[in-house]
Amino acid sequence: MRLFQNSALYPSYLQHFDDLAAGAVSFDDRLRVFLDDRFGVLHFLQPVIDQSPDAFFTNANDKTLQTYWAREHGMASASAPEDILLAQIEHHRADVFYNLDPIRYSSSFVRKLPGCVRKAVCWRAAPSGGVDLSAYDAVVSNFPSILDDWRRKGCNVAPFFPAIDPLMDQYGRGDRPIDVLFVGGYSRHHSRRAAILERVAALAVRRNVVFCLDASRLTRLAETALGFLPPLKKHRRPRAISKIARPPVFGRQLYDLIGRSKIVLNGAIDMAGADRGNMRCFEAMGCGALLVSDDGRYPEAMEPGVTIATYGSPEEALTLIEERLADWDESSRIASLGRERVTAAYSKPLQWKSFVDLVGRL
Repeated sequence: MRLFQNSALYPSYLQHFDDLAAGAVSFDDRLRVFLDDRFGVLHFLQPVIDQSPDAFFTNANDKTLQTYWAREHGMASASAPEDILLAQIEHHRADVFYNLDPIRYSSSFVRKLPGCVRKAVCWRAAPSGGVDLSAYDAVVSNFPSILDDWRRKGCNVAPFFPAIDPLMDQYGRGDRPIDVLFVGGYSRHHSRRAAILERVAALAVRRNVVFCLDASRLTRLAETALGFLPPLKKHRRPRAISKIARPPVFGRQLYDLIGRSKIVLNGAIDMAGADRGNMRCFEAMGCGALLVSDDGRYPEAMEPGVTIATYGSPEEALTLIEERLADWDESSRIASLGRERVTAAYSKPLQWKSFVDLVGRL
């Protein structure tokens, strides 16, 4: 199978990545730095990680990366991102296109794919309004309710899961001085998450609590001298949160932070109903921390009371964390079992086999 996988960079990650890749002056150099940083690698298929010649990977919304490729292959630097991506797919002679950025490259793009492409699959794990993905041969996700939504919109769907990065095994094998870690987005629209974070932040007076928050633009603005303006006040974070907040972390930095944490706090943002199993769940368990997350339907290997701990309200979250820290020997046993089971259930070889089987059924 000649695989072409496309992903995308978050705006908040791009500045971090540009610093990492400051010395890269070619497509291969910049891509090598990206893959080594491991950002998003739980979604990258094994041939990409193994750098198989049958696999091609890019981040089509990374203008610098794509401009390098265009120049190196005789295209104008000002070529449209879509044109560069189509040229890459044709140049690789890909017969399977796997897209992690389908909102930017929806059905209209799929209909332009070169004739070498036999099957097109996309990952989408969030509601997406009126975006049309019906031209894809399959829309995949690990959230059943999201798949049901795409099925109602006329798409062929299939369950598919992230996979643990083999490098995670190197992290979390020593001391864990951080008691509670939260890494994720924060805005006033994350009302349930914000309530939980505010409660847990109160632990910081007696515990080592670390919040690495990707705050919204309005939140950042509200916490400047302009924050006194009435329209911005509602975007301010509670004092308990803002005084311990750090900038977001990504990739290997995230692995390292989780590996030094006893508990990783997770909170859904009402994106997939009662379905649970967002990326942070896999990352936390893969690096050996105890996942403390909200009640809901979890995938295999994420079993409340056995491999993870769950809460039903902000008050319960605080109580649960205190209990788990007070009995760390038992909590550590739960975390170790969780790491073992999630690594076995969601390995890269199993993910790749599942993908090959899926394409074979289409």
